[in-house]
Amino acid sequence: MAQQPLLPVEEARARILAMLHTTPVETVPLSQALGRVLAEEAIARRTQPPADLSAMDGYAVRASDVVAVPTRLTVVGDVPAGSFYSRQLNEGEAVRIFTGAALPRGADTIVIQEDTDREGEVVVVKEAAAAGQHVRVCGLDFRTGDAGMPAGRKLSPADIAFAAAMNLATLSVHKRPVIAFFSTGDELVPPGTEPGPNQIVSSNNDGLAALILEAGGEPLDLGIAPDRTGAIRDAAERARDADMLVTLGGASVGEHDLVREALMPLGLDIDFWKIAMRPGKPLMYGSLNGKPMLGLPGNPVSAYVCAVLFLKPAIQRMQGGDSALRTTLARLGRDLPANGSREDYVRAGLDHIHGELPVATPFELQDSSMLSILADAGCLIIRAPGAEAMNAGGIVTVLPLRV
Repeated sequence: MAQQPLLPVEEARARILAMLHTTPVETVPLSQALGRVLAEEAIARRTQPPADLSAMDGYAVRASDVVAVPTRLTVVGDVPAGSFYSRQLNEGEAVRIFTGAALPRGADTIVIQEDTDREGEVVVVKEAAAAGQHVRVCGLDFRTGDAGMPAGRKLSPADIAFAAAMNLATLSVHKRPVIAFFSTGDELVPPGTEPGPNQIVSSNNDGLAALILEAGGEPLDLGIAPDRTGAIRDAAERARDADMLVTLGGASVGEHDLVREALMPLGLDIDFWKIAMRPGKPLMYGSLNGKPMLGLPGNPVSAYVCAVLFLKPAIQRMQGGDSALRTTLARLGRDLPANGSREDYVRAGLDHIHGELPVATPFELQDSSMLSILADAGCLIIRAPGAEAMNAGGIVTVLPLRV
């Protein structure tokens, strides 16, 4: 394993995604559907609008009666939203109508109230109105049986409102994949505790849990496993009901990097180990008794970058959603030196400028332990292996970190 060549990033991601299966389907109420991925088309159960409706407050009239203005019409009724005028509208008549109310039979246009004067039971129409003006025709939005949203769509708040309008109280979605994870290392203590003289506060578990939630998964935090093979095995066994296991740390080449040694007896089958990228070279992927297993570096920034590049797309794939990375172009805000032999992911600020490409300004320090820089970063600048030096103003590909 130590002499395995470094795998290109795109090939690593493709091999990870190829091993995954979508989660089962469940039916959930709309209140629980936000961020979930549709497993089936959402089919409208009603027509919207269900009839020709007024889009404004005013008067429902026949367009032929208001060609020559001003003209006087007799007001024969009053129709608020939710009500209906049951008679046929005849020549020379008008019905007072409000936004959202159904047009009477015979009416084909709306004269807005600002274009009228009311004189008792007569309305004086001062402006002509063409047929169909200010009318929301039946089925303008959708009709019964229309496919409103396709399978594979990640549901936004607007999608939830759309489903409700289609008279759908529930939706069929993929279950959230359960992602179990644990960190390894005697030097780690949980946040909120007092570290010993040779210990550090673990940031990986909480950061990874947040990323899993954001991606649509369900995090299962198994805590911190000491640097002992038995403890690592115990943590892994507690992930038996999860859809994927993620380890943090312990997958490098040091004497205390024990993940492989600990999990081989449990059925660990390694697909690949080590990626041609920076940060995040010591990344491992395989399966543990058929369960996908991703071994992230223990370094906080490396772990997060690898989670963005590999774990987030995996969670999206398991839900039946789109697993593509959403890269974009930006203008470089500071000179960059030539790149080495590994694909580099440079933390940078991202400033949006109206009408122009955003500006990605790399931070001077790129140490992979510095979470303060990661927290300030708006994007990762993606640099190909062997990329030449680039001056400020050049065009680069970036992966936004904030939506």
